[in-house]
Amino acid sequence: MISYLKGLVAGVQTISPNRTILTLEVNSMGYDLQIPQRLGRQLTTIGQEVQIFTHYQIREEVPLLYGFASPAERDLFRHLLTVSGIGAASAIALLDTLEVPDLVQAIIAANTQILIQAPGVGKKTAERICLELKSKLIEWRKSAGFFVATGGPAPGILEEVQMTLFALGYTAHEVSHALHVVSENIGLTKDAYVEDWIKQAIAHLSSTEVES
Repeated sequence: MISYLKGLVAGVQTISPNRTILTLEVNSMGYDLQIPQRLGRQLTTIGQEVQIFTHYQIREEVPLLYGFASPAERDLFRHLLTVSGIGAASAIALLDTLEVPDLVQAIIAANTQILIQAPGVGKKTAERICLELKSKLIEWRKSAGFFVATGGPAPGILEEVQMTLFALGYTAHEVSHALHVVSENIGLTKDAYVEDWIKQAIAHLSSTEVES
């Protein structure tokens, strides 16, 4: 019904950990859109002009607008809503936990360990997401204009590497990005020792913390 809105940021308010509201002024009218926190952190300037891609939903006779930074993010949100037991809150939590390419990769690879890092997503829900969306996303990613990276540890050691890094306090997004960098820039092989993956990932994450 509404593909996107282009207007001025009138305000961004975090109502709760899982609910961020953007008020967007379009032609002297204010629209309230629920958006991922990641997007909210980017909209820091009142009055800045932005284009927000939208999903319109009616819930219990109440119209709701959800806003996203790109068509791909909006469309992945819609795919997630088709999974039984997944509502808007869980879908947004997943989008906040991982960037779109990483989230697609996790679903296609059935990487449930990283999916359950999203608030409100348990192991059974993560397994259901992978089961119901894997084949759809393999096709969708082509039309969405990006590919799923194939780097990272082999499936047999990936979970141990991730669990160790999560235990050290790193987020799913940080871990996913670090493993990709280690694979692409350092050239660590998929079947390298678990300890080597962990060591190189921590080295990258530590250097990133120093730079910031």
